[in-house]
Amino acid sequence: MIYKYDPYQLIAGTDEAGRGSLAGPVVAASVILPKGRYYKKLNDSKLLKADLRESLYKEITATAISWKIVFKSHQVIDSINILNASHEAMYQAALSLEPRPEILLVDGNSFKKDSRIPYECKVNGDAIYAPIAAASILAKVARDRFMAELSRIKKYSVYDWSHNKGYATPAHIEAIKIYGFSDLHRKSFIVKSLQLSLFDRKQ
Repeated sequence: MIYKYDPYQLIAGTDEAGRGSLAGPVVAASVILPKGRYYKKLNDSKLLKADLRESLYKEITATAISWKIVFKSHQVIDSINILNASHEAMYQAALSLEPRPEILLVDGNSFKKDSRIPYECKVNGDAIYAPIAAASILAKVARDRFMAELSRIKKYSVYDWSHNKGYATPAHIEAIKIYGFSDLHRKSFIVKSLQLSLFDRKQ
């Protein structure tokens, strides 16, 4: 994990969670980590167990110079597509940081061309750069908590989002077959295993 950067620049990392989910929001975070601080076991959020993500979430939010989490709803995703919704969430999170970062490290291979913050795209950056890894943890934990809360609501409980977080697991697909699509499913997505469009399927 890379911690050392240009000492004369204020650097932030940004990442999203939920891009491949069939339901719920996409969530992004941006983080400026304090220089010289080491976070034990910091890594790509997908490679960490839930209890370690929670522990790191608490440590990062307590010690970061600045951090911000932004949600983009399933309606926004359906309106502007998942890539643009992800970019908007990451960008808004970065713009909300105080102080404003001088450069933004973005997980992935593309970002907003009209960004007011200079940026560099880093493929697999959440497994390489500490600020991006920190952002991935904040986004992942925030979204997982949100999906778990939704799962406690009776009409959504059948989809078991507390466990699958809205992703296309066999159990989630089976629930869709039985109960249809909820008002929080992304209608622009296609469940290929069902061979039908979420947009065309009646609620």
